[in-house]
Amino acid sequence: MNTNPTVDPVIEADNVDVFYGNFRAVTDVSMSFGINEITALIGPSGCGKSTLLRSLNRMNDLVDGARVTGTISFQGEDIYGPDVDAIEVRRRIGMVFQKPNPFPKSIYDNIAYGPRVTGMKPSSMDDLVEEALTKAALWDEVKDKLKQSAFGLSGGQQQRLCIARTIAVKPDVILMDEPCSALDPIATMRIEDLMVELKKDYTIIIVTHNMQQAARVADRTAFFTALADETTGNRTGVLVEYDTTTKIFEDPTDQRTEDYISGRFG
Repeated sequence: MNTNPTVDPVIEADNVDVFYGNFRAVTDVSMSFGINEITALIGPSGCGKSTLLRSLNRMNDLVDGARVTGTISFQGEDIYGPDVDAIEVRRRIGMVFQKPNPFPKSIYDNIAYGPRVTGMKPSSMDDLVEEALTKAALWDEVKDKLKQSAFGLSGGQQQRLCIARTIAVKPDVILMDEPCSALDPIATMRIEDLMVELKKDYTIIIVTHNMQQAARVADRTAFFTALADETTGNRTGVLVEYDTTTKIFEDPTDQRTEDYISGRFG
């Protein structure tokens, strides 16, 4: 079983378990995420993909009873260390959610909000807003209506706005939790093209139920499944196989991966 291909890591998970109260949602995950790569997490519902993703920037801290054991390191530092600021972790490791969630503000203020509340002092906020929207492939579509409500944008535009909002605070890593599941095929294609472009500047980790999407955009893919916990009997998420996307889809090592990729289960 290959669960840790050689990468130049920006984030490393070592023997990570994630709990909600007494329920262990993820068990013993060890994997490294390569810099300037797209890594896809795939697997059936309930296998812990999104739980693991949210643990990578301490988003799970916001859930009552959630806790992480093992070690998650970002650029060599344990993000759950006692002196680590969780808010700074989330600035450096941003997140884009399943459904677009623009703030009830103007397009401009959606982008400027993060830099303002984190105390960033850009030489020009206008330039920062333009840069973020340009990187998110949205500037040309909204440059003449920056003062209009973000709710006036289409679903695909709102998701790109949320990506721009994440970019505006200068992260190193962008986490994406099924960012296209609420979008139509054309908007999905725009987001996928954008991800490939963004990996020049960022590391991207994406949870997706769309295996074709993983095959199209990801450099590496990790397959998760759910097994009965030996202690409680509850279903818990485990990492089955992690390798280059080509290897996972064309020549997987584990039969469970082959069965999922081929549609025999999941």
